[in-house]
Amino acid sequence: MTTALITGATSGLGAAFARRLARDGHHLVLVARDKDRLWEQATRLHDLHGVEASVLKADLATEDGISAVEDRLADREHPVDLLINNAGFGNKGTYLDVPMQDELTMLKVHCEAVLRLTSAGAASMRERGRGGVVNVASVAAFVPRGTYGASKAWVVQFTQGAAKDLAGSGVRLMALCPGFVRTEFHERAGMDAGSVPRWMWLDADAVVAAAMKDLVRGRNLSIPDARYKTLMGAARLLPRELLSKASSTTGRRFGPR
Repeated sequence: MTTALITGATSGLGAAFARRLARDGHHLVLVARDKDRLWEQATRLHDLHGVEASVLKADLATEDGISAVEDRLADREHPVDLLINNAGFGNKGTYLDVPMQDELTMLKVHCEAVLRLTSAGAASMRERGRGGVVNVASVAAFVPRGTYGASKAWVVQFTQGAAKDLAGSGVRLMALCPGFVRTEFHERAGMDAGSVPRWMWLDADAVVAAAMKDLVRGRNLSIPDARYKTLMGAARLLPRELLSKASSTTGRRFGPR
């Protein structure tokens, strides 16, 4: 049986990935900061699906946390076949309103951790000639959205570039770019998303299902749901100045993820 490692596994898309992969028979390594929630989730998934589910408490905003996950991904005796880099967060407020330390922490989690964990996982996978990495980004990567959007744009560009470099190696890399997903993301960031139209919200399990289909198809970019594919297509046609204004008045309040 294959093993999947998921960061940010206790809620939102991370938890949805864990449910889907456990149902499909994958053993799991669940990574997050809250050890109690990790054990609750691991126990539940083991009892429901009979898979092995181990836990790794790690804060990816710290050097120790990133190093701990790197070490697990580099373990050749217990290889990880699928890596889901899902951990992330949003900051409430516009540029210069957000403390610099919070901005730097976001870059560490969204960029440095993704780079290092992808590299650790992909190196081991390439040796075996198989494996996959899903880096969770956002549709915010395609619009002017300050540090959040910039960090997610980096995830997309990095993932697509690395996917090309590893073509033919048996290792698949894909950037996942959902829009608004019903998770704890906005609540944790203190964002009021109550005004977001109902039609813009996506179900986490449906996003994961679409992502897994796109990964199997060998795509290096996944935008789940036709609604967001249409929106992102239209965004490419809008003047940059208009797009920036629209993003500043809506995206910064709601922080799509």
